[in-house]
Amino acid sequence: MSFIALLIFTICLIEIQFALTNCNNEVDKIFSLPGQPKLNFQQYAGYIVVDDQQQISLFYYFVEAELNPTPKPLVLWLNGGPGCSSVGAGAFIEHGPLKVSGNHLIKNEYSWNKEANMLYLESPAGVGFSFSTNSSFYDYVDDEMTARGNILFLEKWLNKFPEYRNNDFYLTGESYGGHYVPQLADYIIKSEMKINLKGIAIGNPLLEFNTDFNSRAEYFWSHGLISDATYKLLNTVCNISELRRQGQQGHLTPSCTHVFVQYSREIGKFINFYDVTLDVCLPSVQSQSAALNQFQDSSKIDVCIHDETFVYLNREDVRIALHARLVNVKQWSVFTSILHYNMQNLELPMLPILGSLVQSGVRVLIYSGDQDSVLPLTGTRVLIDKLAKELGLNTTVPYSCWFEGKQVAGWNQVYGNILSFVTVRGASHEVPYSQPERSLVLFRSFIGAKI
Repeated sequence: MSFIALLIFTICLIEIQFALTNCNNEVDKIFSLPGQPKLNFQQYAGYIVVDDQQQISLFYYFVEAELNPTPKPLVLWLNGGPGCSSVGAGAFIEHGPLKVSGNHLIKNEYSWNKEANMLYLESPAGVGFSFSTNSSFYDYVDDEMTARGNILFLEKWLNKFPEYRNNDFYLTGESYGGHYVPQLADYIIKSEMKINLKGIAIGNPLLEFNTDFNSRAEYFWSHGLISDATYKLLNTVCNISELRRQGQQGHLTPSCTHVFVQYSREIGKFINFYDVTLDVCLPSVQSQSAALNQFQDSSKIDVCIHDETFVYLNREDVRIALHARLVNVKQWSVFTSILHYNMQNLELPMLPILGSLVQSGVRVLIYSGDQDSVLPLTGTRVLIDKLAKELGLNTTVPYSCWFEGKQVAGWNQVYGNILSFVTVRGASHEVPYSQPERSLVLFRSFIGAKI
């Protein structure tokens, strides 16, 4: 074959490969979601098959950065649970470009895609729109299986969107994402995957079972939710980590039952544990309307957005636009009801993995909404300080307040310019949901290596 013929043949192969890649992207492109406003960026959604034997397909939703997306960072978001939807919670309730309002969508002015290309992954199969056609898969899932599926997803997704392979890459998440995110980052480093992993950020994470769960008692007491007597019971008779452990096993001892009944009675049924200062979504339209009229001047947070998102994502026209399917379930839910996760994995300590990541040069940001009683900042700050001491990291930014505009947005402390702990004032377990402006400032600072 002559040089010219070889050159033409090579060009043809490149054009065919480009066409196939472009075709793959076009198949997943979202041309418009029902009720959405006009957008100036592209959206994609679809499936990546990560296990042919188990027939596992993981669902993703990808939104390009608003302006000049190609050079901007790629950020993968993982909600927690285990079993919580990253699309329903992360994208449509927290920091995605669109939020549900009634039967239509409104633009989120504090979307994280103002700063980065955002990739939301439903993981593991059985969560959100992700599925396995082999229903026996749901009988047992654990952290290792989830991490393996996630890294296979990421590799295949980057083959589908190769223009983002060399971008700065960040892993983010919240809650049980305190397991998902460090484990996936660890897999990436050990696999020597060709990706520019720059940092991880996790909000209100589960890092160490006993410390995190036992910190709830102090948080309840300090916020006036329980009495002095009940606080004493939680510290001497049966602590919350033991309550959680026994609850997962399906049986409480008499002493723990007494403590559980006592603190549950005092807190009552109408407190949102994910934000103890936030109103709850009331059960009837009439009472919701009355509550909204009463509190409309004091709060801009839509406390019923979870219900609205549930209705929206269960519309057939919405599923068609998202290229989503319902497999082995009758409806989409923000939290899976079919997945049997190995709850013993909750007791796996994550500090050793975080330490390994720091030693590998990966920046680690741990942030806490200070109104969350589920995984309170009181436990998290102790753990991060402990990790810094174990790594021999000195404080490079002393504990001090940070600002959004002219208001204090929270407090932060940085160790060795690589490990950071940040609180977000007035924020819930889902920080971007209740403090969108402050979360965007924090996110911008994180990917800009300013914190």
